[in-house]
Amino acid sequence: MGGGGTDGLTGTDLHGTLRRFWGYDAFRPLQERIVRSLLAGRDVAVVMPTGGGKSLCYQLPAVVLGGTAVVVSPLIALMQDQAAQLAAMGIPAAVLSSAQSWSEQTESMRAARAGACRLLYLSPERLARPDTAPWLRNVPLVYFAIDEAHCISEWGHEFRPEYRLLGALRDHFPHLPIAAFTASATRRVRQDILAQLRLQDPHKYIASFHRPNLRYLVRECDSDDQERLLIAALRAHHGGHAIVYAPTIARVGETVALLARAGIEAVPYHGQMEPGVRQRNQERWMADEVRVLVGTIAFGLGINKPSVRAVIHLSLPKSLEQYYQEAGRAGRDGLPSDCALLWRRRDAGLLAHFINGLENPAARSGAWERYRAIREFAEGDGCRHRRVCLHFGEEPRWETCGSCDACGAVPEWLAARETTVVPEPAPEREADPGLLEHLRSWRREVARASGVPAYVVFHDTTLRDLCLRRPADREALLEVTGIGERKAALYGEAILEALKAFAEPAGGTGGAP
Repeated sequence: MGGGGTDGLTGTDLHGTLRRFWGYDAFRPLQERIVRSLLAGRDVAVVMPTGGGKSLCYQLPAVVLGGTAVVVSPLIALMQDQAAQLAAMGIPAAVLSSAQSWSEQTESMRAARAGACRLLYLSPERLARPDTAPWLRNVPLVYFAIDEAHCISEWGHEFRPEYRLLGALRDHFPHLPIAAFTASATRRVRQDILAQLRLQDPHKYIASFHRPNLRYLVRECDSDDQERLLIAALRAHHGGHAIVYAPTIARVGETVALLARAGIEAVPYHGQMEPGVRQRNQERWMADEVRVLVGTIAFGLGINKPSVRAVIHLSLPKSLEQYYQEAGRAGRDGLPSDCALLWRRRDAGLLAHFINGLENPAARSGAWERYRAIREFAEGDGCRHRRVCLHFGEEPRWETCGSCDACGAVPEWLAARETTVVPEPAPEREADPGLLEHLRSWRREVARASGVPAYVVFHDTTLRDLCLRRPADREALLEVTGIGERKAALYGEAILEALKAFAEPAGGTGGAP
């Protein structure tokens, strides 16, 4: 859903900007229409699943307009990562947060007032401070983008009271467009977002919630079955990365120890770890040094790793929205990936116990509503993709998807009690695994030397395209997906040398193509 032209901006060379900075030849579904709505000065409401490319929708218009877009985001780490990625593409961005020193905050504010930032990232708490709106009036603002907008709704699964204060933006900046973005919002939550932010005749865009490359797999297990299936799943995906979600801090530690005994290296992640250790574990996983991360729900918001081949839950999440968001961290590169929910009935009972303990009647009622939806998803015998779509208000045109266990898509690792096994889909063209690992090793070294996460250098999709194209010069390098002018200037010579070293007999483990 959406509408409208762009009031004189239809001639803007958006594809040239997309190629120059992002290194992409085409927009994903809805992206260009959303960008043009913002360029036309319209309020916008966007529901786009994880991996659909939401961030580009609010970043690219700021580049075209030449002003400053304020992006409201709930996590400091997420803001810092996005700013680092933009800098690597040659787009000036700044973060203003309590995690910075006073001098860093002063510099971010100076740069913003001077119009030197295309994107300025703030937390909702910072934006709500009485002193923020006055100095923002001295910044050449073009619009506000609210990320994770479902946090504004009490009907949502991640309500954050500080988001409610964002409704005051309309009072402070009545003529500036406001764009709301979320990956997981039911119809009720979408209506609440529009009301709370007081969006004015917004263009509304709702992408499909159907992610056909994800294979939804659900099993109720006892403890022994759960451990056996977890190990089998991770061994089946030995060439890719995986996230394992455990319900408690204790279970995180127990699971890491279980996997170690099975010869599978994994790192833990939870909110009570010493921050430096937690950050190091995340960085090791992001940099491909270890392929399995076991975490609580504290892990994942804003994580941008396209090559996750499996997300495995060891208990029922609190809601179907939460499950959809967490499972959706798999397969963001569009390749086939497994989303396995291996739940135990006693864990579900514990979840029900916590809901009964909620004192607020409205909160308790909402929690029970979400609990019933996730139980129906786990215990129902109908198509799981269809059930997800219906939950978010989308009416699928199909009855069976061919990509969930209920529709017969059962992988070998889960098929101990099954009569049919669906063969694993094969990619159309496979990257040379030796060259891919050679390039990943090169990327790790570059990222470590630059002090940035590996994906800020290049995504796995870019490495795979490099393997398939094997460019020999800068002109060919600019044809690779994900390599724009800035990244070609930063890394072009080094990546061409890395490719050459692999092709020569003395370098790498590969050979000439």
